[in-house]
Amino acid sequence: MRKMGLDYGDKTIGIAVSDELGWTAQGIEVIKRKSKKEDFSRLQAIIKEYDIDEIVLGLPKNMDGSIGERGQLCIQYGETLKKVLELPIHMWDERLTTVSAERTLLEANMSRKKRKQVIDKMAAVFILQSYLDAKK
Repeated sequence: MRKMGLDYGDKTIGIAVSDELGWTAQGIEVIKRKSKKEDFSRLQAIIKEYDIDEIVLGLPKNMDGSIGERGQLCIQYGETLKKVLELPIHMWDERLTTVSAERTLLEANMSRKKRKQVIDKMAAVFILQSYLDAKK
């Protein structure tokens, strides 16, 4: 069984999945958000395709560890995901994951346009990988 990492945003959802042993995370796609129904339908298809048994959802916290408006939205989304997908949802501190992803892509000399297309997927990889590393 694999884990799925999500970077939930206003316009997109970055998605990563673990390998079958739960050691490494790979980015698989970015969903351009349309409607909750379409988003959940795509997530369900990925869950089935990759045999996902748990979801790790990035929780954006403020640098002092408090949870702001964006974090509250993610918590609500996590509760909805749990009901709709009927899988365990782990909220995972995602502070600096987007910054780390951006830095990695800059070091790879990727153009701004290309970075914009993959940044959410990379952030999902960082979220899932930090969760997997913490569980080892």
